[in-house]
Amino acid sequence: MHNDRTVSDTVAEQVRRHRTRLGLSREQLAAECARLGAADLTYAAIVSIETGRRDKNGRRRREVSVDELLVLGIALAVPPLLLALPLGAEETVPTVPAADPRPPYTVWKWVTGEETPTLGGPIGGRHFPESQRIADTGPKWSAAWAEAAYPASLYPEFERRREAVHRAYLRAEAEEPKGGDTTARTDYLHRLEELARHINDMRRAGLPVPALRADLIEDMKGLDLLDAPDTITPRGTE
Repeated sequence: MHNDRTVSDTVAEQVRRHRTRLGLSREQLAAECARLGAADLTYAAIVSIETGRRDKNGRRRREVSVDELLVLGIALAVPPLLLALPLGAEETVPTVPAADPRPPYTVWKWVTGEETPTLGGPIGGRHFPESQRIADTGPKWSAAWAEAAYPASLYPEFERRREAVHRAYLRAEAEEPKGGDTTARTDYLHRLEELARHINDMRRAGLPVPALRADLIEDMKGLDLLDAPDTITPRGTE
């Protein structure tokens, strides 16, 4: 189903909404954009973006570029992705021109790589992932997406596991002087092993691993948990 509404239309509405929220005029927003190095986002450009002026064919005369989306989000003190996918503010948002609009959080998970887009359909009220090969002779679309999106799942999980290790480490440190109770220490070692397995997955995927506390690296080395221990960069203790 073709849809004439574009992502830029949603961004325009949200720019206007957040500019009003902050009590900014268009001139002031243009000045903020210029301060961020985007002098092309002038008063006139912001007027064109917000009003969505159309040509004789009904198309916007002024779309919002990815570069501008980032600047506008920073200038308006709002995560840039929320300008395009306003969670809680809209029931549906545009996807690609050939597909029907979908709930913002559905598209959010596509953009962040959390889920595979389900643009096909609806059939029986349900949408489904693309099943064909890319350009007819390329890889299956769903398989290519999964491969490309893999880092998007690994890095957030790394942060979660690193934070879990840090909390367990602090609990173990707090209990150590008391003696006798090894529950916190056991939990720390368990969390450390989970983090090490995840680091090994990242290395096998060819991804650089963010820096870790030097003492955590040494503990993983001492337990022989890392496949490539010398590739992990230490950072100062916190």
